[in-house]
Amino acid sequence: MSRSTIQLAAGLLLIPALLATSVAHAHQAGDIIVRAGAITVDPREDSGAIQHATLGSVAGSKATLDSDTQLGLNLMYMLSPQIGVELLAASPFSHSVGVKGMPGGFSGLNGKLGDIKHLPPTLSAVWYPVTSESVFQPYFGAGINYTWFFDESVSSEAKDKGFQGLSLDNSWGLALQAGADMMLTDKLMLNAQVRYIDISTTGHTKLGGEKVKVNVDVDPMVYMVGLGYKF
Repeated sequence: MSRSTIQLAAGLLLIPALLATSVAHAHQAGDIIVRAGAITVDPREDSGAIQHATLGSVAGSKATLDSDTQLGLNLMYMLSPQIGVELLAASPFSHSVGVKGMPGGFSGLNGKLGDIKHLPPTLSAVWYPVTSESVFQPYFGAGINYTWFFDESVSSEAKDKGFQGLSLDNSWGLALQAGADMMLTDKLMLNAQVRYIDISTTGHTKLGGEKVKVNVDVDPMVYMVGLGYKF
């Protein structure tokens, strides 16, 4: 075995010991943890049929939403080595709202209805089950989400079909999450997290001056990967 190979092996064997020394206490009461990274909202929507004020329910029709990735931010305050309170924030998400299953006699729109933006601030209680001496810190959380929809607009295609205006009701719902911090130093960490957020809304528009609405359970999975720093 060459000298360089022996040195490399010795160096690799020293890494766990060095990490354990530098992060003997991963999180403590009073710590403030700030995380930032890429966050994706992936709707798993379950849409009801589109409802017309005069013609009633349009059988087989539904609304759709696409995914979007933005800058995600977490701010957490540790109440104890294993319990924290966390606020999730992000830059505004943008989604295209689509329509499917519309028959030709009912405008025939089967495509993009419009665009919307939303912000999903979420307040959660977080539990770290592993002792504070561990470099790897998995956690679980539950909390409340408020989703604010804004900047809704109708696509040119939908306008050509007679649609006018678009709005979505804001939503309150439960949020669940699982994640993990991997301590790189006593302050710096890698973070990965996944969430389920209960978002239910009603979309409103008009077709030929008549009110149109659709109920949608958006219920997205939310994924975030980034870096964190402990103060």
